[in-house]
Amino acid sequence: MSAPMNTTKTNTANPRRQLKPTDVKRLNRTWRRNTEGRLALILESVTGPFNIGSVFRTAAAFGVETIWLAGNATPPTNPKAQKTALGTERLVEWHEPVPVTDAVRAARQEGYRVVAVELTGDAAPLHQAALDGDVCLVLGSEDHGVSPACLEAADAVAYIPQVGRVGSVNVAVAAAIAMAEARRREWASMGAS
Repeated sequence: MSAPMNTTKTNTANPRRQLKPTDVKRLNRTWRRNTEGRLALILESVTGPFNIGSVFRTAAAFGVETIWLAGNATPPTNPKAQKTALGTERLVEWHEPVPVTDAVRAARQEGYRVVAVELTGDAAPLHQAALDGDVCLVLGSEDHGVSPACLEAADAVAYIPQVGRVGSVNVAVAAAIAMAEARRREWASMGAS
C-alpha cells in the first residue's frame, strides 16, 4: 500500500497555478508591447456612479487613454463611483462633462475614429465594425442610450449582438464588451498571443 499523496505541496512547474503579482506585471507588459492602437471613450449622460466607477476600472485595465464625459455624466470623483473605480480614475485622463458634440469633436482632433455603441438601422455588429487603429467608443445613458446628436456626429455605429431574452445589457458591461472586442481584434490581426 502506497503512502497518500501530499496535497498541500505546491507544484511550481504547474502551468495552471495562479500567477504571482510579479508574473502578472510581466504578462501585462508583454500585452502592452503588442498593443499599438489607441483607445478612448465618450460617456454620454451615464449617471449611475457605480457604472462610472466600473467603466473607469475596466478602461484602465484595457489601456484606454482618455475618457470624455458628456451631457450630465457623473464624474469619477463621486464617492460612490470611487467605490467601484478603486483609484483607477487617476490612471486614465478624463475630462469634465461637455456637450456630446464637443466631446466628439475633441476625440476627432486627437485622431480618433468615433464609433457609437447603439442599436440603429445602419449599425454593424460589433464583431464586424471598424475598430482598427485609434478608436473612441461612445456609450450612452442607462435609460436612453446614445443621443440623436451623437449618432449624427459619430463616424460609425456598432451594436452588441444578443441572443437571449433580454434586449440590453448594463452600460458598464456594454463598455467592457466593446473595449475587449477592440483590443481582441487588434491582437488577433497582429498575431499576438
